[in-house]
Amino acid sequence: MTAFVGQVTLDGPSGTGKSSVARLVAARLDAAYLDTGAMYRAATVAVLDAGIDLEDAEAVAKTVIAADIRVGTTAGTETVTVDGVDVAQRIRGGEVTRAVSPVSAVPAVRRQLVDQQRALVAGATAVVVEGRDIGTVVLPAATCKVYLTAAPEARAQRRAGQLGLTDAAEVEALAADLRRRDEYDSSRADSPLRPAEDAIVVDSTDLDRDAVVEAVVALALRAVGAGERT
Repeated sequence: MTAFVGQVTLDGPSGTGKSSVARLVAARLDAAYLDTGAMYRAATVAVLDAGIDLEDAEAVAKTVIAADIRVGTTAGTETVTVDGVDVAQRIRGGEVTRAVSPVSAVPAVRRQLVDQQRALVAGATAVVVEGRDIGTVVLPAATCKVYLTAAPEARAQRRAGQLGLTDAAEVEALAADLRRRDEYDSSRADSPLRPAEDAIVVDSTDLDRDAVVEAVVALALRAVGAGERT
């Protein structure tokens, strides 16, 4: 395959498989990888551990700015620490998931983490960055912008599979939570969840992960004029 040089942004709502797809795309393109959602989740850990009221935007911002949040950029290894403590597993738990939207909606938090995100990818020849506002805010001049979406029910089924849940009521609760987070993230005043004007929307409702990876890799290569894979 012809070498890819540039930036791929992969935005979209929770539960669409962005992280696994982005990691595989980065590996295929021999690119660096950044999960910005992990940064906001790590920030949420810092806020929860400090016992901060999620409604106190000023205190939330001060806590996040003071925290030492580090996220790796290697696709094959997930590195997420807060003040030197590994939180890679914890950030995927329910406590953090329920609190991450209000934390990430604080403008000062977003400014702080966006600056860190830009610094992390500044020196990369090739990079895949996934999140919710990458194509619209973080890297508006990216080479290739993809918006990955799927029906809430499909996303809930996938998330349930990851968590080992089989009860129908639990799956429906997951779907309801995903809808709630979509609404929260899409309606926030600062960097709302939405496709960039020049993003290509990929609906993964009826696609498996490999098909989505193939589609994104093809779009990335096409965007830089690399031609068909050999």
